[in-house]
Amino acid sequence: MLPNVLHVLLPESIARADGIGPEIGLGSKQGKLLVLTLGITRIIEQESLEAAVWGSSDGENWGARPLVSFPPKFYCGLYSILLNLVSRPDVSFVCVKWKMNRWSRGETAPMFGFYLYAEESGARVAVAAVA
Repeated sequence: MLPNVLHVLLPESIARADGIGPEIGLGSKQGKLLVLTLGITRIIEQESLEAAVWGSSDGENWGARPLVSFPPKFYCGLYSILLNLVSRPDVSFVCVKWKMNRWSRGETAPMFGFYLYAEESGARVAVAAVA
């Protein structure tokens, strides 16, 4: 990973229920085009994870819809999507909300190990060009 260009929105953790991550200030990433990467490191079969990033200008009002949502995920891996904040310069804070679903007859509680980070679009290219 490239820690100098990453902005961790949700540190790696194990979750067994729907949840909400911490409120994160965007700082210098406000009003930028960001690449969001969802890493799923642990999963049990017959379950799905939906993660969405919500935005706020004041850290209190999060609106009625997320800024962007990942499609439901069923497997371990890395998944990336774009979050275009250029047209939303008022968004100063973001948080991650997730929902889990399990449809097996066995254990009823889902379980995922996952994390989510943001980086400015083109940041990896800029770092590689300097190196």
